Order: sequence, then structure tokens, then C-alpha cells
Amino acid sequence: MHSAFITALAGTELNAREATVLRDAKPCGIILFARNVATPEQVRRLIGSAGDAIGSDILVLIDQEGGRVRRLLPPHWRELPPAAAYGRLYERDPEEAGRAARLAARLTAAELRAVGINTNCAPVLDVPAKGGHDIIGDRAYGRQVKQVVALGRAVADGYAAGGVLPVIKHMPGHGRATKDSHLELPVVAASRAALSRTDFATFRALADMPAAMTAHVVFSAIDAHGPASTSQRVTQEIMRDAIGFDGLLMSDDLGMKALSGTMQERAKAVIEAGSDLALVCSGDLSDTEAVAEAVPHLAGDSLARFQRACGIFRQQEPFDVAEARSSLEHALRAGA
Repeated sequence: MHSAFITALAGTELNAREATVLRDAKPCGIILFARNVATPEQVRRLIGSAGDAIGSDILVLIDQEGGRVRRLLPPHWRELPPAAAYGRLYERDPEEAGRAARLAARLTAAELRAVGINTNCAPVLDVPAKGGHDIIGDRAYGRQVKQVVALGRAVADGYAAGGVLPVIKHMPGHGRATKDSHLELPVVAASRAALSRTDFATFRALADMPAAMTAHVVFSAIDAHGPASTSQRVTQEIMRDAIGFDGLLMSDDLGMKALSGTMQERAKAVIEAGSDLALVCSGDLSDTEAVAEAVPHLAGDSLARFQRACGIFRQQEPFDVAEARSSLEHALRAGA
């Protein structure tokens, strides 16, 4: 039986101690970073070893957005432009931009599935606001809700068509944050009405997506005492109710400095707030063990959401990779 968390690994090969911890803890999945990547064959072997240790089907996550945020790099994997590239094309030709964004996601899905990765932490649905920290920046598809929704849906559809689970992020919005939540706790003072018109609107429009990642951001108009990821009020009242999201909900990395407390306390907080899964990205076995002790087995609604999300892996549309690459390159040159 799976436990309600996703964990990371230390390096490019699974060592005996990691295998034992994974076997005992049985996380729902693993997440890969650049430290885990050397060659396609090595990545396949690492994922296979982790799957053998856990002993059942798992989510295998990566952040392969494009631009600044990508773990698979040349020469083994192709270059990926940032989300803003599709945003620039959208300003000239919205239909072509949507087609290009979907193609790029479909091509990325093919590369991910080829090495055993079945989940991508993308698309970013945050809407950057004036004065916001540039941690989002060109990771966003634009500054207008309509544009972010159109391109975000195209990207999510492209991943799903390739049998890769898309994870929309960072719910309910990171675009107004004036600090990087990797380093500090951002506090957003905007009114609930203003947030609903912009930040929440993109997530509401894509509330039918199968999976989402929460933001470590305080929305003081709703809950001034803690970030959205650990706030029961924000999780239930905003993410589940106002936004209407009923998919698999996971936290952002528990190790980010926006959070406080021990790793166990952080894991308990996100689960008690209403997330289905806690995410720990350090690759430190002590963190994995601490989170495993803090979270429950996956059951009830959380298990049902996990199973629905895994259904994405079985749908892969026919696809001509060479034709798609040529078409995408042409579109991006036109929008440059």
C-alpha cells in the first residue's frame, strides 16, 4: 500500500540503503533532478531500480518546463524554450501559439516516456503581476488570464496525449509573490476579489486537470497565519471549493525555506490542510524517513484521485515525431 508522499533520490544510481528505505516506506512516487540524470539508459535503469524497490506502479516526476526549469539537457535531450516563447507567438497568432505549445508538450512527453518518466510538473498557470518576484518570470505563458488559460490547456493536453500526467502549478497562484518561496515566505496582501479575477482564475478554468501542486505563499486576505500549502482554509475553501479542483493535490517541496518546522511537522501540515501527497525533494534519506513516518497510507478520496491520475499513463495518441519537430521549429521561428 502506497504512503501519501513523493520523494527524491541522491544520485544517478540507487544505492542499497535507498532501496531498503523505498521498500519500507512505499512512496507514491519519485521525483528526478539534474543530479539524477546522466544518459537515457542510466535514467531508465534508475527508475527501474526505484520501481523494483517500491514494488508497485509509481508516479515518476520531473520538472521539464523548458527555459530555466528543465532537468533533461542536450546532448541527449533537445532544447526547450521557456513558456514566454509561446506567449510571444500568441500575441501574433493565438491559434498557432496553442498548436505550437501542444506540439512541444507532446514531443516532451515522448522523450519522457522513452526513459520511464510519466509525470511532468507543468504547466505553470501563474499570472505574473507588476512588482512580483522573477522566480516566475518567463516561466509564465503571459500576463493575461485568457492567454495563460489557452496555452496552459494546450500544454496539458499535449502531455496527456503522450501518456504523461500534467501537474498544474502553483495553485492557487504565485504570480503576485514578491519573494522566492525557495528562500523566503512570500506574503500576498491582495483582496480575495482581486485574487479571484486573476490568480485563481487560471486554475479555475483548468480545474478539470488531473493533478496540481500547491504554492508556499501566504494569502493574508484569506489566511494570514500560514502559506496556502499548509492552510486548511485556503486548501478547502479556495482550491477545492472556489476553484473547484478535485484532482490529485500535492505540495511543493517541503524543503523550501518558505516553510518552518521539522520535516515531519511540514509533512503533517500539508496533509492535514487537505493535500493528498507531500513532496520532499532533498534526496536525503533522513528526510524521506521522516516524511514516511508523518504521512498516512493513501486511502479514500486521495487514493481515488491517485488512481484517476494514473489513468493518463494509458493514453498515447499516434504521433510523428519528425513532423512535429519540424512544425514546432517553424512556428517558433515565426514568433521569435
